[in-house]
Amino acid sequence: MVKLNKIYTKTGDGGSAGLVDGSRVSKSSARMRAIGEVDEANAAIGMAIAYLKDSDLALKLLAVQNELFDLGADVATPGEVEGALRIVPNQVARLEIELDEMNDALDPLTSFILPGGSPAVAALHLARTVTRRAERVAVALHEREPLNPHLLSYLNRLSDFLFVAARFVARQEGGDVLWQPGSTRD
Repeated sequence: MVKLNKIYTKTGDGGSAGLVDGSRVSKSSARMRAIGEVDEANAAIGMAIAYLKDSDLALKLLAVQNELFDLGADVATPGEVEGALRIVPNQVARLEIELDEMNDALDPLTSFILPGGSPAVAALHLARTVTRRAERVAVALHEREPLNPHLLSYLNRLSDFLFVAARFVARQEGGDVLWQPGSTRD
């Protein structure tokens, strides 16, 4: 259990941050950028939850938020550390099952969709794009320093989950906002 009595430690005042294994890295390092992007994705999901209120989807996203903390700890633990908190395959599999359940209730796409509609749908699309950015940054880190491959799968699946979740909510609110190619060219 985490216990924080004091929020500031002053240990990062020189521009470094501590990792789970006790090492320190620059706050501008690829590892810290990945951690920050995951944190931002988590915050964007929190915004979507605020619009979804007490729905089943909000509860699923709350589980995702907890898993993103696990994922951040995974990124913050370089190398092999006994007992490290790591993303595991069943977390990816659960996302796939939940994604498929939502997608089965949707009509197939016939056009690209615009990321908007209601505040909840727009927030889910924003969370999707932030998650995609977190994935790109994690992949860039992985190319330099190997990460847990399940972590990368999780981020990839999560962005798909958020896309389908946005469509699922949009369906309940009247449907997707469809892209109209070239509609403003006249």
